[in-house]
Amino acid sequence: MVSCPICEQSVSQLKINDHIDSGCQSFIEEASSSPGELASSQKGPVPSMFQPPSARKASAQSNTPKDSPSRPTTTPRALNSKRSFIEEAESRRDGDGPKQSNGDTKEPQAKRPKINAFHKAAPLAERMRPKTLEEVCGQELVGPNGILRGLIEQDRVPSMILWGSAGTGKTTIARVIASLVGSRFVEINSTSSGVAECKKIFAEARSELGLTGRKTIIFCDEIHRFSKSQQDVFLGPVESGQVTLIGATTENPSFKVQNALLSRCRTFTLAKLTDEDIISILHRALQVEGPSYSPSELVDEELIQYLARFADGDARTSLNLLELAMDLSKRAGMDKEDLKRSLTKTLVYDRAGDQHYDTISAFHKSIRGSDPDAALYYLARMIQSGEDPLYISRRLIVVASEDIGLADNTMLSLAISTHSAVEKIGLPEARINLAHATVAMALSKKSTRAYRGLNNVFAALNEPGIAGLPIPIHLRNAPTKLMKELGYGAEYKYNPNYVDGKVQQDYLPEQLLGRTFLEDLDLGTRRDPGLNSISYQRN
Repeated sequence: MVSCPICEQSVSQLKINDHIDSGCQSFIEEASSSPGELASSQKGPVPSMFQPPSARKASAQSNTPKDSPSRPTTTPRALNSKRSFIEEAESRRDGDGPKQSNGDTKEPQAKRPKINAFHKAAPLAERMRPKTLEEVCGQELVGPNGILRGLIEQDRVPSMILWGSAGTGKTTIARVIASLVGSRFVEINSTSSGVAECKKIFAEARSELGLTGRKTIIFCDEIHRFSKSQQDVFLGPVESGQVTLIGATTENPSFKVQNALLSRCRTFTLAKLTDEDIISILHRALQVEGPSYSPSELVDEELIQYLARFADGDARTSLNLLELAMDLSKRAGMDKEDLKRSLTKTLVYDRAGDQHYDTISAFHKSIRGSDPDAALYYLARMIQSGEDPLYISRRLIVVASEDIGLADNTMLSLAISTHSAVEKIGLPEARINLAHATVAMALSKKSTRAYRGLNNVFAALNEPGIAGLPIPIHLRNAPTKLMKELGYGAEYKYNPNYVDGKVQQDYLPEQLLGRTFLEDLDLGTRRDPGLNSISYQRN
C-alpha cells in the first residue's frame, strides 16, 4: 500500500499509475485493520516534490523547533528507528498521549474527512454518478434479473453498444462494469483519439493481457461520431477478443455504426427514465449533497416534481437543474415562479439527435391525420427549441404532395410560397407563415393516389426481369440517320395532331400491357376497428 501523492488515499503499489490515470477515482483500497498488516505496509515518506503545497508547508513547520514550556521532554531515538504501531498503541493506552497544561489528558480530535479535489470540482451530476449496479436507476438490463447483469456476474462481458437517450446511464454502466470485472478501463472520444491513438491502445491492451492476464475495456462515448476509419480499426481487436468494446450512442446504431462492427457487438437498448426514477435520483442528491448547498425552502417537493417532468428522462439534466436551483434559491427576492423561469428558459430538444427526427415525424403525421392542434403543438416545440424554420418548411413541401396530392393541388404552391416567405422574412414573424400552411394542410382533404401509384411501380421493379424491359421501338428517339433506318420512332403517333389528342397507342413495354399502377381511390379501403359507425357517419 502506498499513499497517493495527489489525493493521499491508500492505493496498491501496483495500481498507483492506474489510480492517477483515473483521476483518483478508482483502485482505492481501505486501510487494513490488522496491526501486522499496517506495520508491513508502511512506506517511507513521500518526496517533497510530489507533495501538495499545503503538505510541504505543514512538513516544514513540524520540523522547525519551537520553544514551548509545556512541551514534554522525550528521549531521542536513533535516526533510522521507527516507532511501531504496537508501541504507539500501547503508549496511548498507558496515557502517554498529548496532555493539556493542567495535566489532564486531551481528547483526540476527530479526523476531518479528506476531500478529493477532483470530486469537489465535479458538478453534482458527476458526484452523484452510481458506483454499483444497485444504484443504477430505471434500467432492467442491470436489475436483479437483467440480461446484462447476468453476463457481468459470470465475467462474460461481450463487446456491446449501449443505445439510449441522454442521461439514461450509458457511461455509468460502462464504468461499473469495468470496476466489477477488474479490467483495465480506457475511455476515448472521437475528437482526440485518431486511428494512431487507437492502435497504441490496442498494443497496450495486448501487452497487458499477455503479462498480467487482465483484459482491457475500451469505452467509446458517442461512438456514432467516430469516422468510418476510426470504427474499422476496431474490427480486428474486437473479433479476436484482445479488447472489449463498449460503445455508447444516442443515435440509432443501425444507421450510425458500421455493419461490420455492429455484427461483432451486442446491442442493448436503455429505457428512458420515468418521472418517478428522476424524482428518486433528485431525492438522493438532496439527501447526500443538500447540506453542502443549504438550499432555501423554495427547493421543495413541488419543485422536485417540476424538474423531473422538465428533464424528460435525462438524469444529468435534472441534477444540473437541481444544482442550479439550490444556488439560485438563496438569492434575495427569489420566489418559486422566478426560480422556475430561470431554470427552464429552453425546452429539452436535441437538434442533432433523435428528438429532432421524432418531433418532425410527429409533426408530419399530425398533418396527415388532420389534427391541426397536434400539428401546431409540435410546430411550436420545434420553433421554441431553435429548429431551423427552413427545415420545417421543406417538410411542408413534402406533405403537400405525399399526403394531400391530387385532393388539392394548390397546397403544393402554398408550401413553396411558405418556404420562400420563411427564407425572406425569417423568425420570429415567419412562424405565422408556418402556422398558416400547417393548419391549411391539416384541414385539407387528403389523397395519396399519386404517391401510392409511384410505390406500386417501385414494387414492380423489384420483380425479376421487369426493371430491364426494352423500351417500345416507336417510343424511342431517332436523333441520327442510323436510328431512323432501324425504325426508331417510325410508328409513333403525335397526340396533339389528333382530335382530343386521342390515339390508339401502347406506352408500356409489351410484358406489362394491361397492368395498372395508379389506383382509382384517393385513400385506402381499410377500416380502423377503433372507430365506431357513428364516427364514420359524421365524417
